Amino acid sequence: MAAKRSITRRWLINNLGVMTAILTVLVIVFATTIHTYYYSAARQYISSRLTVLVNTFTRYSQNANLNFDTEMRNMVETFSDKDKMELMVIDDNGNVMITSSGFSPKKNIVMKDYTEALVSPNNSGYYIGNDGNGGKIMAVCAVFSGINSDYSALRMVISLSNIDRQITVYVIVAIVISLIIISLVMLSGLYFIKSIVIPVRQIGATAGRFAKGDFSSRIPKKSDDEIGELCDTVNYMADELSNAEALKNEFISSVSHELRTPLTAIKGWAETLCEVDDEETFQKGMRVISNESERLSEMVEELLDFSRMQNGKLALQKAKMDVLAELGEAVLIYEERAKKTGVKIIYNEPETLPIVFGDRNRIKQVFINVIDNAVKYSGEGKTVSVEAFEDSDGNAVVIISDNGCGISEKDLPRIKTKFYKANNTVKGSGIGLAVADEIITMHGGTIDISSVFGEGTTVEITLPPCEI
Repeated sequence: MAAKRSITRRWLINNLGVMTAILTVLVIVFATTIHTYYYSAARQYISSRLTVLVNTFTRYSQNANLNFDTEMRNMVETFSDKDKMELMVIDDNGNVMITSSGFSPKKNIVMKDYTEALVSPNNSGYYIGNDGNGGKIMAVCAVFSGINSDYSALRMVISLSNIDRQITVYVIVAIVISLIIISLVMLSGLYFIKSIVIPVRQIGATAGRFAKGDFSSRIPKKSDDEIGELCDTVNYMADELSNAEALKNEFISSVSHELRTPLTAIKGWAETLCEVDDEETFQKGMRVISNESERLSEMVEELLDFSRMQNGKLALQKAKMDVLAELGEAVLIYEERAKKTGVKIIYNEPETLPIVFGDRNRIKQVFINVIDNAVKYSGEGKTVSVEAFEDSDGNAVVIISDNGCGISEKDLPRIKTKFYKANNTVKGSGIGLAVADEIITMHGGTIDISSVFGEGTTVEITLPPCEI
């Protein structure tokens, strides 16, 4: 398995590496530029001084009243910049005859600048190299033209040690500044990365605990940036997962109880019917078995629908349908059941409703579920009202309301959440309304629930008209 690459390592390799490369290039460019500038300035200075001296010597050679040799020797020996550079006079044989330092150079020294000046169109030459004693020099040579003398050229030589030393100081300063910049960037970057890596590791560790079913951990929020938002999101996810886990456990407990009750009744009456030979008891037992079997069948259908909804396989067989016919059938189914529990259903049937493009069985399932809830949560002596109409937008609207126990304000926002039951004293799995909401949503409609605790609940179902 490949080694794990941390954010810090990637940052050091990528960002810091790129910055180091850029600063290295800048230092090299700076060093080259400063080197070129100083060397060019030195050459320009030497060349300008040499040009002045050549012009002066040329004038001396043309003045018959002056002893040219004496004047040249005197000017060379009294050269004002002899502390900075050395002035040399070269004869026709290429030998140095006079120097401003007073010392005669070695015989047969290599003077590439003089050689270049002899063949150059502008009678000048330039050379940078070793002086023969291990020192680095810059030499500029100018050949006389039109002078009737044994002297052929002037040469100026300057030591580059001071210039190189100055350039070295500038380069060292640039390198030190670059190292300071890299250090500051590294420190600030590591601090910044630390502020990211530590929360990310905490988030990863917390998410790992979530994966193992421990939803009690929370990540402390230490900033209001994207990391802080991520902490809030993960904590919110933990709250939702914790709630979902609690609802799931409650759902399992509730469904287990709901399944056990009819199964117990069916088993008990089946055993009773095997032992008695009484027609009335037999009929009563068969009614109980039939009713409880129907309850089991409804619960299984709800669970199957919920499973299909979770897997995205809740299919619809859509066609043009009459909402009014399905609503009337649902009311008819529950009228007799409601009478047995002392609940009265009042149905204000309209003449017509818009045609809807939908699954008639699923729409009827929604009506049955909502009416069933209204009857269950109403209680004896209460009333369930069903009405339908076409709204101003042409939608089919069905309103089912009761004056039962109602839903508390804190439970109302979660009433359509899967597994959620606002009242655990009433039989049910807690997923019927979630399935109903999914069905209506798949039809492009809405289910809106309003309730006042202790006064009753109103469910408004809206379905868009058929456009085909």
